Amino acid sequence: MSTQAPTVPAQPQQGLASIKRILGLLRPQRFIVYGVLVMVLLGVIAQAVAPLLLGRATDVIFDGVIGLQLPAGLTKDEAVAQLRSEGSDQFADMVSGTAAVPGVGVDFGALGRLLIIVLALYLLSSALIWVAAYGLNEIVQRVVRDLRSRVERKIHNLPLRYFDTHSRGDLLSRVSNDIDNVSTGMQESISQLVLAVLTLIGLVVMMLLISPLLALVALFMVPASVVATALVARRSRKHFASQWAATGKLNGQIEEVFTGHELVTAYGRTADVERRFADTNEELFRSAYRAQFVSGTVMPLVTFLGNLSYVGVAVLGGLRVASGTITLGEVQALIQYSRQLAQPLAQIGAMVNLLQSAAASAERVFALLDEPEQEPESPAPTLPWGRHGSVEFDDVSFSYDPDRPLIEHLSLRAEPGQMVAIVGPTGAGKTTLINLILRFYELNSGRILVDGVDITSMSRAELRSRIGIVLQDTWLFGGTIRENIAYGNPHATENQILSAARMSYVDRFVRALPDGYDTIIDEESGSLSAGERQLITIARAFVAKPSILILDEATSSVDTRTELLVQQATARLRDDRTSFVIAHRLSTIRDADRIVVMEDGRIVEQGTHEDLLRAGGAYTRLYDAQFRALVD
Repeated sequence: MSTQAPTVPAQPQQGLASIKRILGLLRPQRFIVYGVLVMVLLGVIAQAVAPLLLGRATDVIFDGVIGLQLPAGLTKDEAVAQLRSEGSDQFADMVSGTAAVPGVGVDFGALGRLLIIVLALYLLSSALIWVAAYGLNEIVQRVVRDLRSRVERKIHNLPLRYFDTHSRGDLLSRVSNDIDNVSTGMQESISQLVLAVLTLIGLVVMMLLISPLLALVALFMVPASVVATALVARRSRKHFASQWAATGKLNGQIEEVFTGHELVTAYGRTADVERRFADTNEELFRSAYRAQFVSGTVMPLVTFLGNLSYVGVAVLGGLRVASGTITLGEVQALIQYSRQLAQPLAQIGAMVNLLQSAAASAERVFALLDEPEQEPESPAPTLPWGRHGSVEFDDVSFSYDPDRPLIEHLSLRAEPGQMVAIVGPTGAGKTTLINLILRFYELNSGRILVDGVDITSMSRAELRSRIGIVLQDTWLFGGTIRENIAYGNPHATENQILSAARMSYVDRFVRALPDGYDTIIDEESGSLSAGERQLITIARAFVAKPSILILDEATSSVDTRTELLVQQATARLRDDRTSFVIAHRLSTIRDADRIVVMEDGRIVEQGTHEDLLRAGGAYTRLYDAQFRALVD
């Protein structure tokens, strides 16, 4: 099971700053964004004008109905005066506020033209907003594609120290779940937020043009809605941050348990695993519930405020129509605007909370992107002459923790063609030494030379192209056996692959498989034994034709027969190659040209097998301990 340290969720940054950074991702697509904004603006204008024209149509109908109630042959002023003389002052006030012509009914021609224009405006508005949504979708998907590419490049540029201290499940959650949530948040919130804001502005302008007094009655809900949304957003942001942190934590546990499923079952720890999962799942449930519950209160609040506004406009508008200071159509338009006003306000509230969720995920992604990268490459990389494989440690010091020194002032030289075995107790620094050769970590002091050139002055690609490595934990990806072998050299020919397979004894068992080298295996390689998997990884190293070969406990998980095959295979590669072998089984390194014994990050002994046994020091104690264990 994984021994990686659990990831501690970063403290949320200021929500506004995170949202600004998300919007900053749109900068490369700014010209398309401008086009989208223009289309949305035109669509909103068309949508905002339509209710006003629809109110005019209502006035045409109302004027016709009133006109038929007035005596024909009179002007409107004469009809109003006659009504006043008859004591119908209220009706006279209402007639004075209309455009009715006494004795003339509804002008169906004008009514038809207005309705056609309204229909055309609604169609135009829908078309423009649809095209804008299509364009925004393309923008967001481009941004998310670029964001994923940035994360991918970042992962390859992070130092190994980052992966040693972070859960792989949490990292996968950032790359998949969090980026998907950012994509969803941008896709849904930005388009609707822009549309809602512009619609709100358009509605407010139109209402003020019709009647400033009734507009103020309707607009009292705007500041109230803004305050309510701000309060809800402030509370929901921390819950969204907790939700996505818990999601990463849960993914880390799932990845860990699935990887070590056999051990969990074998040791009877299923109940403990289920209990841990239940606790984290409950934590995720609580944070997600709180986030959704708090953010879900925006819509009911805004709807309630919108209903209050609607009642106020309807009552006051009816009184003003009766007094003749405003037409029925204008009141109808204002009522329609007031009803529409609640929708963008509710959308803004909902989208702000959706952006809060996206911002919480974005913070996790940005935290990954802001991680310090490995040391930059030399601006003018040095290319060693030839590929001989000489390696020299010159007064090297290194530690993972500044307060706990590990390797101090170590010097060692390996000549081309030599097999150098590194032995010692656990924690002595053996694997660390190999990681330093590969430049997975940077030295605190000293230098490492490969073929006479300091590795810090070489490009990492050039350095690692000279090194073939076989680890204790085999890694095979989903694909054919041929593809897994060729992973060490993508340009390898069929003959080179077959030659490497024969040299590593892979060819022996592959020939017995139904599909031979085209046999499909997965990353767990359940159809192959541990020894067969290890031989494939050795063939992968062989096909790379390295000048330096590293075997880190390569035989620790194989049987005795396979161990003999591995030893024979590595012996074939000694010519003109430097071999570093880390082994606990001292029987596998008896033929080494040099055996280096390490304790506490220091070389305490070095020499051949026979020389070290005669010296009777640390190597002899290790050898005797293993020999006695075998005898016992």
